[in-house]
Amino acid sequence: MADLDPDAWDALAGDSPFLQHAFLHALEATDCVGAHIGWEPVHLALFRSGRLDAAMPLYVKHHSWGEFVFDWAWADAYRRHGLAYYPKLVCCVPFSPVPGPRLLAKNDADRATLIQSALKLTRDLNCSSFHILFPTEPDHAALEATPLLHRSGFQFHWNNAGYGSFDDFLAAMTHDKRKKIRQERKKLHKLGVTFRWVEGAESTDADWDHFYRCYADTYARHRSEPHLNRAFFAALRETMPDSLVLIVAEKDRGPIACSFCIKDVQRLYGRHWGTLEYVPGLHFETCYQQGIEYAIVHGLKVFEGGAQGEHKLARGLVPTATHSWHWLENTEFREAVDRFLERETDAISHYMDELDGPFRREPPG
Repeated sequence: MADLDPDAWDALAGDSPFLQHAFLHALEATDCVGAHIGWEPVHLALFRSGRLDAAMPLYVKHHSWGEFVFDWAWADAYRRHGLAYYPKLVCCVPFSPVPGPRLLAKNDADRATLIQSALKLTRDLNCSSFHILFPTEPDHAALEATPLLHRSGFQFHWNNAGYGSFDDFLAAMTHDKRKKIRQERKKLHKLGVTFRWVEGAESTDADWDHFYRCYADTYARHRSEPHLNRAFFAALRETMPDSLVLIVAEKDRGPIACSFCIKDVQRLYGRHWGTLEYVPGLHFETCYQQGIEYAIVHGLKVFEGGAQGEHKLARGLVPTATHSWHWLENTEFREAVDRFLERETDAISHYMDELDGPFRREPPG
């Protein structure tokens, strides 16, 4: 990213904070991505007369960690047939299952050029496959005109129906779900747990030190290492503070938990969390309810709660379709995966239809 002009890149990336030059550059500059950890940046850039006209965030991957579109079974099938699935070429935002633009261009012709260039690079680098993860409109129109295979997925997002307050939001939910959230909030209040929202521009070193302790502890509990280091968050605080929010939980006048969110003009994205003390209900409040309340107060339209998690349904987040596109160089495997994706898409559609929504059928009076 250091080789590309930040202003020119950001003009193509639009409002998505995850596609901003500062975000992607911070990942590289702080060694959160790099060839040494299996995330080698090989970004595509289309120039005309020295001007950046289109681009694609692109990585050579030597594993499937940090992607959130799971292809471990495909890799295992390659291995069992004596073939190498890695390296592969992936267009995505590392460690961020956030839908957004991936083909950074002003027209479909340039988007098509990016796709064809990526397919050529797949062959030139001897990669098994090429993947585009979590693209949104208008990327789909360009992708549908290619032989890439479409894969469906879903996440749980909260949508603002014009709520004036958190109580208005609760009033729209079914009785049981509304009652449970209110009971949890009362219990936290009785235990002396309070919350404060810290905007990135107003945050302190102590706020970020606390968050990172919580974030690292979450990984330690699962016997793993954090993908992102303290220097990465320091870089974001310096270069894009207006996009950052910390939700800090406090008890006995000290911080005990924290969630980290990123925002743009319409959305709040819940990203990471951790706690130094177990308190019943603290996870749901810190990660979801507080994020929803923040979105209501600040007039944001959507709160994205990250990948997976049917438990989010009870918190007012509803299933939302996501997409990815895939090209496998091996013809036999490509045909097999195509058949698998047809069955998977039907299963996901049926699953989403069967989920019980958290809201009443009739809007509140």
